[in-house]
Amino acid sequence: MSNKTLFITGASSGIGAATARAAVGAGWNVGLMARSEDKLATLKDELGEAAMALPGDAMEFSVQEQALSALSERFGSVDAAFANAGTGLSAAGTDKGDPAEWEQMIRINVMGVLWTAKAAMPYLKKAKGHLLMTGSAAGRRHIPGSVYGASKWFVHGYGGNLADEMREWGGRCTVIAPGMVDTPFFDSEKPDKLKPEDIADAVIFALSADPRASVNEVFIMPTN
Repeated sequence: MSNKTLFITGASSGIGAATARAAVGAGWNVGLMARSEDKLATLKDELGEAAMALPGDAMEFSVQEQALSALSERFGSVDAAFANAGTGLSAAGTDKGDPAEWEQMIRINVMGVLWTAKAAMPYLKKAKGHLLMTGSAAGRRHIPGSVYGASKWFVHGYGGNLADEMREWGGRCTVIAPGMVDTPFFDSEKPDKLKPEDIADAVIFALSADPRASVNEVFIMPTN
């Protein structure tokens, strides 16, 4: 896999950073996109020449386009993209929800995913590549009033639609759907839940599947 390159949004910490480490360990080059330049620089130094830091906001389509262009120029191709950037809400439910916070969340959880898919598609078509996106257990069941869960329902629905679209030219699309993961996404630590490395392993599993097999979804729940 030494000639293959993976673009990751939300790469500076949690699932994104763990996936970057796992991908480099499996022989991939990685493009690391996130808003935190300091964290990206530290991760890039850790991963070495196989990594490229691409600081920027995944909520901006043109920024993702520029990042992917720079990544392709550096490594020669973009063979996979992982739309992983996302956020939650401070209050659950409709009555207590903050409309401004909803709008911000939709911009990253929905529009950010669309921008990754749109910006990466020319490269993935050329490589017969692979698009992955972070869904959630919250996108597979109903949670009272959950606007966050609804944003992940979008990811699951769009991921299925993309899998059908990409199949037409030999591409693949996978939704990675974890339950609770012990990451900075939550205000407090969740030591008895999934670890970012568990989700990274699922990404590598999907990427490593034989070309005859399309892994449309990996659903991972903590045993506790």
